[in-house]
Parts: sequence; structure tokens; C-alpha cells
Amino acid sequence: MTPHLTPAADLLENERVQQSFAADRATYIRTNTWLAAAAMFGGMAVLWLLGNPYVWTGAVGGLGAIVVRGAYLMSDELAMRWDLTNQRLLGPGGRTIALQNIEKINKMGSFVQVVTQSGDKHLIKYQSDPDATMTALKRQSGAL
Repeated sequence: MTPHLTPAADLLENERVQQSFAADRATYIRTNTWLAAAAMFGGMAVLWLLGNPYVWTGAVGGLGAIVVRGAYLMSDELAMRWDLTNQRLLGPGGRTIALQNIEKINKMGSFVQVVTQSGDKHLIKYQSDPDATMTALKRQSGAL
């Protein structure tokens, strides 16, 4: 596992990890499947609007782009993990968010967005049950 994709912050005194949020493989594939469908439709629509007689190539191009992107990013995206402690939310790349600094928690498809009081936004991606992730974050941060 790549160290920058998991929380690396040392725990504070009396701090304990309550729950971890890792990306779900099936959710990653499902999300990229929907993205591929949208890219295929978009590619075909652009070619149709331009009057191109080979509209079908937009579907091939859209599908190919998302398959390559998805395959390239899969190992990193699935290795990412966030840890919720009794004091902070710890994320990949050294991200640390004090629970009292969380202003909003939003659901965006299979992503959970955490917005801090300073306006920073963080995504916990590809959650199989984003509602459960939101509930855990709200409960621990006192927003529930």
C-alpha cells in the first residue's frame, strides 16, 4: 500500500480510530461505468452536432477514454483510506481535519464531501454506503 494514500498523522494523546472509510471496488467500477455511458453519449452528440457522418466513433472514443482512465487510476483510488478518530478526520496526503472544524457534510453520488469552516473541501470517494459514512461523520463530529 502506498503511504501517501492512507493517513500518516500520528494519533494525539487519548485519540483512537473509531472507523475507517476505504474505497469500494464495485462502487468504483459502477461509477466509471456511468461515466463511460455519459462520455459515449457526449462524444456521439458532439459529432452529430458537427455533422460528422461517423457518429458511432464518439461512443468508441468516450468508452476508450474512460476505460483507460479508470484502469490507470484504479489502484490508487482503491488504496485511499480515511480514518475517523474521536478528535479528527485523517485522510490521505497528510490531511487532518479537527472534528469541530467540520461545517458541512454532503453526499455527491458515491462520494461524501466534507467542508471545513475555512471552506476547504475534501472527498471521501467511492463509498458503497455514503449515507452510513455521512451518519458516522455527523455523529462523531456532533452534527447529528
